[in-house]
Amino acid sequence: MSQGQWYPPEWPDRIRALATGGLTPVTPRRAATVMLLRDSAGASAGTNTGSSTGSSAGAGAVAGTGPAVHMLRRRTSMAFAGGAYAYPGGGVDPRDDDHLVGWTGPSLESWAERLGVPSPAEAQAIVCAAVRETFEEAGVLLAGPTPGTVVGDTTGADWEADRAALVARDISFAGFLERRRLVLRSDLLGAWARWITPEFETQRYDTWFFVAALPEGQRTRNVSTEADRTVWITPADATAGHARGELQMMPPTVTTLRSLLPYRTAEEALKAAGTQNLAPVLARARLEGDQLVLIWPGHDEFTTPVPPAGPATGGTA
Repeated sequence: MSQGQWYPPEWPDRIRALATGGLTPVTPRRAATVMLLRDSAGASAGTNTGSSTGSSAGAGAVAGTGPAVHMLRRRTSMAFAGGAYAYPGGGVDPRDDDHLVGWTGPSLESWAERLGVPSPAEAQAIVCAAVRETFEEAGVLLAGPTPGTVVGDTTGADWEADRAALVARDISFAGFLERRRLVLRSDLLGAWARWITPEFETQRYDTWFFVAALPEGQRTRNVSTEADRTVWITPADATAGHARGELQMMPPTVTTLRSLLPYRTAEEALKAAGTQNLAPVLARARLEGDQLVLIWPGHDEFTTPVPPAGPATGGTA
């Protein structure tokens, strides 16, 4: 895999169609993703492709400093970002907008202001998506029976049945919390960044990135049907792997990993969340003569000329 920016091979034609008025942008769907952190002397550089009940920390050399982040590699068959490393995440369930859930932490009004959305209900749905997706894709649940507690082991058959029902959208996350009599721990999350999928993509997301620490007593599991590999890795090791062309990532992933580099512990990162800029980042494309150039505002390192026939080989982003 060559070094440089990675992008899907269909992008050049779609960018040209957008520039000439032949493509109408799809409205982005609200989404959330979580950078789940844990403290350790070092993070395993290995990965795991085990079963859904296996630990996601693979065997490998210990390297890097600071907290490790849980990442998954999206299956190459996925329509969006196939083969790329990412964090647990996914779209908002509209059913979580209009049903108040047990809640602790900053008020819904505070969350709406922080996330830049017009209503507390919309803020609740976005935070619910962050917590739900972390449970669905990593088996980790940021909720507890009381405002000051978090559930322990979530690996039992009854938990797995609920997790599968959430994945299938047979139940809403609000309904799941209510039935389990659980309180969502919004105080364990910190909003970190916001990126919007480029207008020329067929699947678009308006995604809020959060940070959270792995709760004591819980462990991640490789349970996502969208991933073929998971890993605990320090941001330093992940960005180094990207620079060597070994780990394929999209610009939002690379950027958020880099932004975690200054922090020595998960607690430090969580405390810093309130100072992070949540202005949305939306990629643009411009024509320079016959050459198309892809631009990520505020992130000049990702500015890339798009060849007429698309990239000859894969790269990284």
